[in-house]
Amino acid sequence: MAPNTDQRPRPERRGDETRERILDVAVELFNEQGYERTSLRQIAERLGVTKAALYYHFKSKEDILLELHLRLHAVGRDALEQLEGLDDEAVVAAWPSLLDTLIELLLANRDLFLVNQRNRKALQAFAEDGRHVDAGQDIEARFGRLLADPKIPLERRVRMAASVGAVVATLAAGEVFGDATADDVARLARGVARDVVRQPGDAL
Repeated sequence: MAPNTDQRPRPERRGDETRERILDVAVELFNEQGYERTSLRQIAERLGVTKAALYYHFKSKEDILLELHLRLHAVGRDALEQLEGLDDEAVVAAWPSLLDTLIELLLANRDLFLVNQRNRKALQAFAEDGRHVDAGQDIEARFGRLLADPKIPLERRVRMAASVGAVVATLAAGEVFGDATADDVARLARGVARDVVRQPGDAL
């Protein structure tokens, strides 16, 4: 029997691609003109599809916003996954690398990060949504397992947690730094976070 050489994308793959395009366009419009002022019709028009096609993938604008928020959860999960399975000493040694990865992921997803920061009030509506709760609990569980390890001294664990907080809080406030570029803010945040996590006697 001859092998199947049909290279046409499968229907489900085309559907996934359309779904991702919708989310990408939504990020653009939410950041350009605000979530509240963006309509599903505008998203459909920029995509060049009908509203009916949009409704096939998302039942509402709120559903799109939730999906974008879950994307950001995935960024945090991806950063933490590099430490899964390491022993306590390896976790401590790898923490600066985690900070670098987190910064790189947040920069790569800067537009997505901004949507979440600018629409925190709207996101509160999803506090009880099962998908939001599950994603949040997954991140908290992964982070909690690392910080609850009694083999790592408490001061070290506090510094590790504070270093992540320094990175996220600083990049979240990026717009308040005026004409500073995101890369410059990230570079300085990386240095500050490393200072926070470093204890006296650590190698520079």
